[in-house]
Amino acid sequence: MNEVVVTGLGAVTPLGLGAATLHERWAAGVCGIEDGEGRCDEFQATDHFSVKEARRADRFSQLVLVASAEALADAGWGDGLPHDPRRIGAIIGTGIGGIGTIEANDQMLIEHGPKRVSPLAVPLMMGNAGAAAVSMRHRLKGPSYGVVSACAAGTHAIGSAMRAIQYGDATAVVAGGTEAALTPLSRAAFVAVDALSPSGISRPFDLRRDGFVMGEGAAALVLENGAAARARGARILAVLRGYGATSDAFHITAPPADGEGAAAAIVRALEDADVRASDVVYVNAHGTSTQINDRAETGALKTALGEHAAKVPISSTKSAIGHLLGAAGAVEAVATILALRARLLPPTLGLEEPDPELDLDYIPQVARPLELAQDQRAIAISNSFGFGGHNAVLCLEAT
Repeated sequence: MNEVVVTGLGAVTPLGLGAATLHERWAAGVCGIEDGEGRCDEFQATDHFSVKEARRADRFSQLVLVASAEALADAGWGDGLPHDPRRIGAIIGTGIGGIGTIEANDQMLIEHGPKRVSPLAVPLMMGNAGAAAVSMRHRLKGPSYGVVSACAAGTHAIGSAMRAIQYGDATAVVAGGTEAALTPLSRAAFVAVDALSPSGISRPFDLRRDGFVMGEGAAALVLENGAAARARGARILAVLRGYGATSDAFHITAPPADGEGAAAAIVRALEDADVRASDVVYVNAHGTSTQINDRAETGALKTALGEHAAKVPISSTKSAIGHLLGAAGAVEAVATILALRARLLPPTLGLEEPDPELDLDYIPQVARPLELAQDQRAIAISNSFGFGGHNAVLCLEAT
């Protein structure tokens, strides 16, 4: 199978604009959560789009358009596409899609009747709108579609893109995830299912954790066939070594207490990468800050990594930006690559009172240098587990 490499990164998150900003501010201990939510306050649509363009894209599509533009520029594609457009795809995950459009048009329907519903409502709200927008903006004519699998969607999208390149369906794919669900209905729905933190604080693995904090954002990665990337002289940021996906087949919102399905996804990702558990030097945890999920993930890591689980450093990006739902896995993949390349592992913020039942090394509060032995590879896994029992894990190696 073809090697898959990462040549470009882009992100818009509650920590600011840009992939580098995500790592630098998180590593410095900055938290992007304010008043109980992780909002992308530095993102203003009119800074990036005309009024007409902004009107024709839901916020979740706008976010990924900006992230993908950064990723393509980072990959050195600013002067044009380096491969046949028919061999370049766009695969973008989301958990909810254009819910802002749905709510606005539902209100219009109730208050003014069906004739006032926007003719743009369907193309703005559909879950594949982000992928379509990226494809059309950059004239990418290869495999293009959306992935909808709740909080695992971004990771599933990257894994699907990886497979497309490995099996020769594409030479390159812009892959990632996006979400803009800070809306009244989303908030009320997550409160109703007792998922949101009443305190508005994200503190994964802490004894006092009381639910996740909602966030918004997007991330994109340019994935390329390794041989094709090297032939054009591309800068290789990382190699996408492995991908594992499983289903709990257990409950629509809760994982099994032992994290069996999550553990199986981790094992599959390592097997797919042809690496051992002891080769992993960092884990970017799903780390939602809910009682049951953090406990189940800890159990999954112990099952999948064995004795090595107690030795490997682990941190949760959600402690700094909240839970970005369908965008989470893509943002966390970007954060993982940057942490490995900088040799600086960002911390789990808010972890001040460890839960004695969760006894792994979660890098509390302060970033930690990544110290590698001579010839040791910078290999990490990034976990995503979503409502519906979806589990997806990436194994990445920074270059």
